[in-house]
Amino acid sequence: MKALFNPDPKISSFSPIPTIKARNITQSKIQTSIPFFSKDGDRWIRRKSGLTIKAVLDSAIIDQLGLAESDIRNPAISSSYRSLKCAKPNQTVLEAQARVCTGPTQTRPLTEEQAFKVLDTILRSVKGDLKDEEEVSKAQLGAFFAAMTIRANAFPEVTQWSEGERRAMNKYWPLLIRALPPDIIFIADPEGSIMGVGSSIGAQFVGNGTTEMRLVGALREVLAGGHLGYEEVQGVLRDVLPLKLADKKPEHVSESLLSAFLIGQRMNRETDRELKAYCLAFDDELGPPPVADVKSLTHYGEPYDGNTRYFRSTLFVAAVRSSYGESCLLHGVEWMPPKGGITEEQMLKFMGANTMLSPLQAKKLLEDKEVGFAYVSQREAQPSLYSLIQLREHIKKRPPLATTEKVQQFVRAQGKEAIVAGFYHEGYEEPLLMLMRRRGVHSGLVVKGEEGALSMTTRLRSASASKGLPVNYCSGFRSLDMAPSYEVDGVSRESFNIEVNAKDYGFEPTDTPRTDRSVSRNIELGLAALRGEKGPAYDRIVLNAAMVDHLLGCDGAQEIASALDRAREAIDSGKALTRLLNYIKISHKVK
Repeated sequence: MKALFNPDPKISSFSPIPTIKARNITQSKIQTSIPFFSKDGDRWIRRKSGLTIKAVLDSAIIDQLGLAESDIRNPAISSSYRSLKCAKPNQTVLEAQARVCTGPTQTRPLTEEQAFKVLDTILRSVKGDLKDEEEVSKAQLGAFFAAMTIRANAFPEVTQWSEGERRAMNKYWPLLIRALPPDIIFIADPEGSIMGVGSSIGAQFVGNGTTEMRLVGALREVLAGGHLGYEEVQGVLRDVLPLKLADKKPEHVSESLLSAFLIGQRMNRETDRELKAYCLAFDDELGPPPVADVKSLTHYGEPYDGNTRYFRSTLFVAAVRSSYGESCLLHGVEWMPPKGGITEEQMLKFMGANTMLSPLQAKKLLEDKEVGFAYVSQREAQPSLYSLIQLREHIKKRPPLATTEKVQQFVRAQGKEAIVAGFYHEGYEEPLLMLMRRRGVHSGLVVKGEEGALSMTTRLRSASASKGLPVNYCSGFRSLDMAPSYEVDGVSRESFNIEVNAKDYGFEPTDTPRTDRSVSRNIELGLAALRGEKGPAYDRIVLNAAMVDHLLGCDGAQEIASALDRAREAIDSGKALTRLLNYIKISHKVK
């Protein structure tokens, strides 16, 4: 049996497992043990997580056994962190959502064949006739029909309904209107004017209970392609969250209406006031954030849905920067759609760290002279937003929260604060910086790293690269005094835009290491780099630590060469690795 990767025996102790019967896979306890190298060279330090793994199954073995990857609780693969308690979406409709639940220029209308297949699947699902597929959830119905309505009402002609979609809807709508519940009919035809079949259901629909009625009122504006005010968005979010899918009490809303609201606002391209509402709505859910006694604090906003292809370096960058006094706070989740990729929480959990820290416990780790960085899960800091993970999988495309959750401050600092966030789609860099300014931090930075994450690369830009902003594009601001940015005038804040070319700073161009959802491979690369092993992973950690220091205006990083030397010294001296090992140990002891 082939393992997922074949690590150096000095780095890992994986060994093949004997032939496994398919029926026992999901019942067996897979375990793992990650060895960490002590810099004195005389001993190995082993930190064990709650699970222990003797080998990792690759995709060929999974296919051979006829198992879905998500059915195997293998902590070495990012997709296995998806909760098995969550119902899976219907794949036929989900593929259609990937095409239509997007922006005015990105939407790809369905062909006639695709449209007929999707509507037939929906009809069979609501009638209870699906046999070989997952049923179409209410969240999927809400997102799909919201997208169709907004395209009909507000999108440019090229991304409105295709002739095939119109023919399919003409055939199926008379059947669907007799089978769908009133809330879905409202989403599909809110004024009774789109489908061409007279119906007053949508126009008369008001919802059940005061909470749902408020959501329906806001949704009418969204389905027409309109926008909402700051207070209106915040009011809806605070009314409906935390979402309780199993709770059918009147004060809770249908997930179809909420999914239509979330995907609709993203399709309409959120205004600044709408994004601010999403960003700030649950700041005080657990009370005011604790304040850490540190001279500087950088909040890292990686995309919560992780990396599926390339090495994710931020955890190791945080260990480097903390070793010379630049405290770092990471935040995210264990698993998040749509990508379901590698996250910092998966890596920390795999290595045996405590990933259930409260913001107050994170504050103590930031203040600890032996650590200086921390990770906070959205699960612990903002449970209301965390309750949306299953619904977010079923709406397929990223909602407004995918942007705003990256600009959070779960712990504040007595000294300077900065926020760094990754982005992919051009047009979101300025809204992200706007939110950072609204937060009142001294410095803000957005990075178009690989996969939309924060990792700048040392590879050369391909001649065939797509148009638009290149990978390694950075934009930001830094305040020129100690006052928070919301207290200084425009002259006292310096803005910048730069494309970082690693070759200009002495780096040899290298391809980015592939990890392909392997949590253990990502850890292997990061640990080898922190042990001083030179190569692409080492270079990326150095580059990202030093450039963030320089662009944020950190002390001692005014010159890029000095910032690079400082990052290299933190690794080569063993300080960065020691910080990471200290974190794993002390995270279980902090009270």
